[in-house]
Amino acid sequence: MKIKNILYKFALVLFVFTTSCSEDTIQEEMTGGLTGTVISSEDDMPLSNVKITTNPSSSTVFTDDNGFFSLLNIAVDDYSVMAELDGFDTAFEGAAVIPDEIATVAFELDRASITNDPPSAPVLLFPIDGANDLESEVEFVWSSSVSNAESLTYDLELRNAFTNEIENYIIEQDTTFTVSDLNLGATYFWQVTVDDDENSPVSSTISEFSTLAFPSNPFLFVKKEGDNSVIFSGDGAGDTGNSQVDVNLFQLTDDGTNSFRPRRSTQAQRIAFLRTVGGDAHIFTMDLTGENVQQVTSTIPVAGFRLDELDFTWSPNGDRIIYPYFDTLYSINPDGTGLSAIYQTTDGSFISEVDIQEFDEDLLLIKTNNINGYEVRIFTARISTGIEEIVILEGEQGAAGGVQISANGDRILYSRDISNSENPQYRIFSGRLFIYDVALATSAMLATDVITGENDLDPRFSPSEGDVIFTRVDNNIGAPPAIFLFELGGNNPDDDELFTNANMPDWE
Repeated sequence: MKIKNILYKFALVLFVFTTSCSEDTIQEEMTGGLTGTVISSEDDMPLSNVKITTNPSSSTVFTDDNGFFSLLNIAVDDYSVMAELDGFDTAFEGAAVIPDEIATVAFELDRASITNDPPSAPVLLFPIDGANDLESEVEFVWSSSVSNAESLTYDLELRNAFTNEIENYIIEQDTTFTVSDLNLGATYFWQVTVDDDENSPVSSTISEFSTLAFPSNPFLFVKKEGDNSVIFSGDGAGDTGNSQVDVNLFQLTDDGTNSFRPRRSTQAQRIAFLRTVGGDAHIFTMDLTGENVQQVTSTIPVAGFRLDELDFTWSPNGDRIIYPYFDTLYSINPDGTGLSAIYQTTDGSFISEVDIQEFDEDLLLIKTNNINGYEVRIFTARISTGIEEIVILEGEQGAAGGVQISANGDRILYSRDISNSENPQYRIFSGRLFIYDVALATSAMLATDVITGENDLDPRFSPSEGDVIFTRVDNNIGAPPAIFLFELGGNNPDDDELFTNANMPDWE
């Protein structure tokens, strides 16, 4: 009996041992390999330093400069391979690793789409909230947060508090914008909204400012802005002996047009001026504020010797404008009707300038010259008869002009080049101012501060006729002009400079 038990136990141990050895052989782990490349989908260029991981987990590796990676001796299995790189979308590829073989995968990574943070509300910098007495041209300035958006668009909104008219200006990127032709004496509200095309637009607070009331400037004149002449008004602080110049300048015409020779009518409450249209000079009128511009002439322009030498005049009551067209004077109503010829030279000489006596609407002051601007005659003539009455200047060589007759016709103001030079460039060397006394039939030169090498030109009486304003300019071509005031009474020994880089003055 004992022998049977021993044999049974021996057989059992042998079976267990044999079975255990067989199971260890079946569970032996098998391996393979995995390699791959990573490129950019934009340009097919290899991407380096791309992080490569797998699921189930294995080693973590990074691509080299050629975009290549390898995972060797990893367990046989089905893997999900992940490729990660900053600035690109993460990508996944499947791979089956089999014993003693190398599997391959290829990635094309897309550049990541960037989600912009919304820009912060713009901060309004200028004009400051509550600003007063701003001119009709205002530069608006604001700030905005830095955004990673490719572009920002700003919407500047202006609302006139009196008319409720709203204007919108769209500005790309820039945080400054200039608006012209704002109404004078008005209150405005303004706001800036920024849009990055991805997030909702963001608006600033609302700010308020007001423009100055229209200045009652006594002077009109012309300044050069770029290639064009522009009409301005200005105040006369200089006529008190004050050293200030260019006081309270106000631009009346657009610098996109060539506008010059302003003449104001206190009766019509309008300013007439010349503007070039298609190569011709036509008469226009505008309000004293520079608004409501209307063209007066159309079929017959202002023409003659040199546009900058031509002048015209209002009738005393402001119901007509009289202007030259070569050898003929025309009269026209301010609305463009009633065009008629009223005077013509007998010798074909050109009429360059005309004025009319305030208390005698039938009496004209006329300046004529030849085709070169010389052989000047200054005289008075009757509209009703066409007969000359007084000859102020004739038989003198050189240039002359800037004619104006006093209100009661007893004095006549003009300029003349006392160098008597006549040249193809119409260059004036010694322009001086003169007053002709009708009763005495004599001319006297005004004792201004002009020096050798300077010209005094284009004189105009003050409304009281106690002062004269005029243009002073060096006699070299292209010299900048300036406008000065001379006191006829002689109490102020020095000429007062009123406006720099200005000419063609008017004082009504």
